Amino acid sequence: MLLSRQQTEFYLTDLETPVGKAINLVIAGLVLLSSGIFVAETYNIPDTVRFQLDLIDTTILIIFAVEYVIRLWSAENKIKYIFSFYAIIDLMAMLPYFIGLVDISFIRILRWFRILRLIRFIDKKFLLDGITSEDTIIFSRILFTLFAIIFVFSGLIYQVEHPVNPKVYSTFLDAFYFSVVTMTTVGFGDITPISELGRLLTVLMILTGVALVPWQVGDLIKRLVKNTNQIETVCSGCGLAFHDADAGFCKRCGTKLSSSASRNS
Repeated sequence: MLLSRQQTEFYLTDLETPVGKAINLVIAGLVLLSSGIFVAETYNIPDTVRFQLDLIDTTILIIFAVEYVIRLWSAENKIKYIFSFYAIIDLMAMLPYFIGLVDISFIRILRWFRILRLIRFIDKKFLLDGITSEDTIIFSRILFTLFAIIFVFSGLIYQVEHPVNPKVYSTFLDAFYFSVVTMTTVGFGDITPISELGRLLTVLMILTGVALVPWQVGDLIKRLVKNTNQIETVCSGCGLAFHDADAGFCKRCGTKLSSSASRNS
């Protein structure tokens, strides 16, 4: 049975029903797999293995392309969808392959942005469904955000520096190490870029690290300080464990809190 546009759009964005969860779980898995392939291909692997990885990656790209077309077809406001954050990320994930067919190889640096597609699922707690603590969810989001940004920068610096400086940036791990020490402003100086674009990326890493890390950690500290005034009152509806001392209803699902619930000051 063919689905209508409204049904298709619902299942592509829904994370609650079994069908919606299955679709988005497959997409999330393909994103992780393709990201792993990118990392693996920075190492010296046999040609036969590299060929198989390229074949898998091409298949994933085709699936992503079909998904993008279906999302565009089912969107009620197509212009709004095209210029939405997630649609732009999706498009950037596919462009390196299709534009690469006409030898614009430099565009392949955009492939490292594919990991950002997982933000869609983190924002909606899809990958954190088993976690009931709101603080743990926030902490997990912060860690993923930092990892995703470091991953992207690592891929970019590898893509830029490896062709001109292969002994220093020989694998993704070298680029990842450089990104971590740069964004944390430690800067050991044992690995340095030599190209102009590589140095520009390094400046962007430092600025991102200076701006992002304190902001993310500060957000977590605010949440922890706020929760010092809360007590344990387990919600029978969603299982959220902590609420304000005078709360009568759950702040997450709205269920009335029982006066007989476990409370520990």
